[in-house]
Amino acid sequence: MGDCPGRPDQAYLPIDRVGANLFFQLISRRYERGPMILTSNQGFGSWGDVFGDRVIATAILDRILHHAITINIRGNSYRLKDKLKAGLVRPAEATEST
Repeated sequence: MGDCPGRPDQAYLPIDRVGANLFFQLISRRYERGPMILTSNQGFGSWGDVFGDRVIATAILDRILHHAITINIRGNSYRLKDKLKAGLVRPAEATEST
């Protein structure tokens, strides 16, 4: 197995200044040393709000996107699949949350 750290659900919750700085340090140390896999429920334009600092968000994105292959997946969350089948969530509600 290769050395490819993952960070699932980046931007699921806002990150405080300390967390943003730690994440920047992680990305900076990993930059150009090997692959990374990141997922996010936010577009790149929203990362400044998520990190609470547009400058640090820009620096992180600069390093992440420099050699990146990005895949944008649209549609209902895979995690909502069972809830939709069970009738616990209506399709309109599922679409609004993505």
